[in-house]
Amino acid sequence: MFYFLRFFIVVLTSAIGYFYPPFKLDPFYGAVLGFILGILIISLEIIIRKADFKIIWGASIGTFLGIFLGWSIGLIYKSLAQDYITGTFIKIFFLLIMPYIGLLIGISKSEWFDPLSLVRFFKERGGGKSYKILDTSVIIDGRIADICDTGFIEGELVIPSFVLKELQMIADSSDPLKRQRGRRGLDILQKLKKSSNVTVTISDVDFPNIKDVDLKIIELAKSLGAKIITNDLNLNKIAQLQAIPVLNINELANALKPVVLPGETMKVYILKEGKEKDQGVAYLDDGTMVVVDNSRKKIGQNIEITVTSVLQTTAGKMIFGRYDGD
Repeated sequence: MFYFLRFFIVVLTSAIGYFYPPFKLDPFYGAVLGFILGILIISLEIIIRKADFKIIWGASIGTFLGIFLGWSIGLIYKSLAQDYITGTFIKIFFLLIMPYIGLLIGISKSEWFDPLSLVRFFKERGGGKSYKILDTSVIIDGRIADICDTGFIEGELVIPSFVLKELQMIADSSDPLKRQRGRRGLDILQKLKKSSNVTVTISDVDFPNIKDVDLKIIELAKSLGAKIITNDLNLNKIAQLQAIPVLNINELANALKPVVLPGETMKVYILKEGKEKDQGVAYLDDGTMVVVDNSRKKIGQNIEITVTSVLQTTAGKMIFGRYDGD
């Protein structure tokens, strides 16, 4: 299909050059010129297809700004020139050199022209809200939506397009468990977009030279001056090493867990057997595991236990208790 369209474009430009030859050329040479222009158009189309959107955006904005500046500067110097030919030369010179410089800057520094970066700059100057980037783990986890509903998180939540792509791949996985997690993540995004407490923005900024999604998130956070919200321990450590602020939902949950001291009593529901003899296992509402001695016969019942010790791990808390009988 594309080959047919490309062939049609080349034939059309050649025909236009033949029937409407520019610069009073012979129809044959007009057709040759049209053919060359058609080949240039096809080459440009192929380059655009392979290029990153961020590069195309930056190059386009840089070129247009260069044209505007070149026209403005050339007009000023033309009015100061002693004769018409010198003034025309100066105007053409700036109309050529400024768009070229703008194109180079747009390609090499495309992040300067990213809409999110520009909005962040003006918001910072005006004391606006900050950006917070969500990774795949925290979206699938889902607790971020409840935290946003409470109003504890404000500002703009940024969902990078590469994170959204990773989420869609998980949702389309052949593994039922992964597919369920991916679809849950997409549902959480819909819930976040409907929240009145935060604004959700999908960022098209990508870093094609970087393959790892975590490293892309870090680069995006650097360019936006944003914080990262995650549950991923590795991403947390890498970001902190590069002085990027990180909000970890698991750390927040651990900080908010009720303090239980040895010797206190509490009621739990024994759910299953433990690994040791006569042990039972229960779970608190926040997911904390409670290992209870002398409770294997109480599986499926609510009992009152005495806390013997509390173990704090990187994954969270574990509570050990003892059932003293009826």
